[in-house]
Amino acid sequence: MRQAPAVVPWRDPVLLGMAGLVLLATIGFYALAGHVDAQVQVFWLAQVPLDAALGWYAYRMFRVTSAPRRRFWGVVAFAGALFTVADSIQVALSAVDPDARTLNGSPVQSTMFALGLGGVVIAMLIHPQNTRTHKERLALWLDSATVLVAGAVLTWCFVIEPGAPVDASLITAIVAASVVMVSAFAAVKLILSGGRPMSKPAAWPMAVAGCIQGIGIMITPEPLTAESNPGLLVLRLLPSLLIATGPRIQELQTRHNPDVNTPRRRKPYSLLPYGMVALTFGILITVLPAGADHQLWGAVAGVAMITVLVAARQLITFHDNATLINRLDTTLGELRRHESRLREAASVDGLTQLANRTYFGEQVTETLRTTTDPGSVALLLIDLDDFKTINDTLGHPAGDALLVSVADRLRAAVREQDVVARLGGDEFAVLLRDAGPDDATQTAQRILTLLGRPVRVQDNDLIVRASIGLATADAEDDLDSLLRDADIAMYAAKDRGKSNWVAYTREMGVRIRDGAELAGQLREAIDEGQLHLVYQPVVRLGTGEIAGCEALVRWRHPVRGQVHPTDFIPIAESSGLIVPLGRFVLRESVRQAARWRKHDLRMNVNVAGRQLREPGFVNEVAAVLTTSHYPPELLTIEVTETAVLSDDEAIEALHGLRAIGVNLALDDFGTAASSLGLLLTCPMTTLKLDRSFVEGVTTVTRQAAVATAVAQMANALDLNAVAEGIETPEQARLLRGLGYEFGQGFLFSRPLTPADFEELLLNGVPGELIFS
Repeated sequence: MRQAPAVVPWRDPVLLGMAGLVLLATIGFYALAGHVDAQVQVFWLAQVPLDAALGWYAYRMFRVTSAPRRRFWGVVAFAGALFTVADSIQVALSAVDPDARTLNGSPVQSTMFALGLGGVVIAMLIHPQNTRTHKERLALWLDSATVLVAGAVLTWCFVIEPGAPVDASLITAIVAASVVMVSAFAAVKLILSGGRPMSKPAAWPMAVAGCIQGIGIMITPEPLTAESNPGLLVLRLLPSLLIATGPRIQELQTRHNPDVNTPRRRKPYSLLPYGMVALTFGILITVLPAGADHQLWGAVAGVAMITVLVAARQLITFHDNATLINRLDTTLGELRRHESRLREAASVDGLTQLANRTYFGEQVTETLRTTTDPGSVALLLIDLDDFKTINDTLGHPAGDALLVSVADRLRAAVREQDVVARLGGDEFAVLLRDAGPDDATQTAQRILTLLGRPVRVQDNDLIVRASIGLATADAEDDLDSLLRDADIAMYAAKDRGKSNWVAYTREMGVRIRDGAELAGQLREAIDEGQLHLVYQPVVRLGTGEIAGCEALVRWRHPVRGQVHPTDFIPIAESSGLIVPLGRFVLRESVRQAARWRKHDLRMNVNVAGRQLREPGFVNEVAAVLTTSHYPPELLTIEVTETAVLSDDEAIEALHGLRAIGVNLALDDFGTAASSLGLLLTCPMTTLKLDRSFVEGVTTVTRQAAVATAVAQMANALDLNAVAEGIETPEQARLLRGLGYEFGQGFLFSRPLTPADFEELLLNGVPGELIFS
């Protein structure tokens, strides 16, 4: 994260106070002209608080920072303490000893000053660098040396060689210059390495102070007295002020932004060494026309040394660049290989190693975009039949093994240019390119044949069956429409008994879309009251008495008109709307039966298997009976054989209904293969003979035999027997003779509205329809 910029609080009262002190000392110094002793005392008295400020604020930084910065600030605090003591001694000496009244200080003071400065320089030199490799460290030293040489050339040509004042020795100037260069080298090393112990705003005043101090030492006379050159006072007080501001600025910045102390990574490059190169060449150009020999040779020597340093630095850079290029080539190669693996992983199904849904979709889209004959593109959607049973009985490892085997057989069934994919779960797809008129159907049949061969899984020979939907593209098709058409055809294949293939037709799509539209309208019909019930009487054949009725739902559509139950009941079952639809029928029929309570009628209500599996269905029926005050023994729930066949939840619900007193009727009896078994597992009270056996009961011997057998079975099991679909008196008379006590059909009445049914209750069944 990028660090916040360091804010320099120049309006800080402490900083302003130190600057004011120097200003007052300068004014006082010149105001006391002619009073040498007083001038010296003012000078040294101004030095002491500046030294104390340096030590105190460095000590405060020492307390709030961590190693290795803590060590650096500790050394600076110690140096500040030495400077304070040294200058205090100088104040005392200058007061009693006339020989000590100079601005250069005494030997004791100079010694303590050297110790403090030396400690700071050593602390800067040994301060850890933010470099990691040997070449980085070498490059740092070369950059620092470049700056040092440039500074030495500048000092030599413009300070030392032109000559210090006549009373200053060359040795003093050289020593001072050396001290300045070493200090500058240490400071530059920290700045270039990024491991500096203080921020730039705090470091630059101290660095500038060191340069001014060194230059001042080199150009001032020995000894420097108040009357020798008063103007040089600024060169002695200003560095003290600048040095003292450093720790205070750092403390204020730390308080404002603690991240200012966070070590920073060295930048990959710095402009400072290159600036020093330009400076050195500029010096050479300056002294070349009229410079003295020593100046010229000093500049030439500096240029030569910098040339060597820069050349060495460039060699390191070239080597780094070559290493970086090699690493980049290696990294790029690895990235390409990794990208290839990722692309392969992103396009391949992990289990079967077939194409996955994403890659398959891309291939279909690309094929449709580039083909010149859309009719040559076909898509097969393959769904394994009853795969869930295998997973549930043999476990998921067996299911996975079966899927791998299916994938192998699908590969064997297609051509090289075709694409086989696993879309998810047990659903596969095949894209046929450049397919002829019969290629798609032949491929579908070939797949069914290959899948029909036994598969060995966990010592079990399994037969795989699949339903295949086939869709051929046209000019308007895209991926989604082609998949949708194949999906419609695949479900049509399942509806036709599974284990076969069906080709999509437009009529099929229209029917599916109409069904979807009708499902949406049915939801509205349930919510908006477009549904109503009609009631068909159940007649006691021997007396003509109306014993009950069956509630049948009707839909009067505001646009379509009357919608036949065979059109919307299957849609309700497939869409799940059969649950709210059945709830409406149950509540409305029981409410109506309660109104006819005085007639002691039995109300028959049809219930789908999906309703029986709904949690709390039995409680829902009990609640409806309680709310309507209708006896449970007068309610008969009719279910079909297929609704409860091998369905434990449905059978459990039937037992629950019987436990609360509700009667149960097995509707359309005789049309399913397991009817007899259901009589043993389901607590039925009534059998309703399907109308298909009633139609030819008077003419077809086989149908009469079935009707006879059902009546005898009901009698043997103590069940009521009801014949549905009676339309002629002959049928009614024969069925009565076979033992059917109840009958239902158009012979007695079509389904009636509640008002018409009440009228039938009042008038009764015509006498000619009584078959005693």
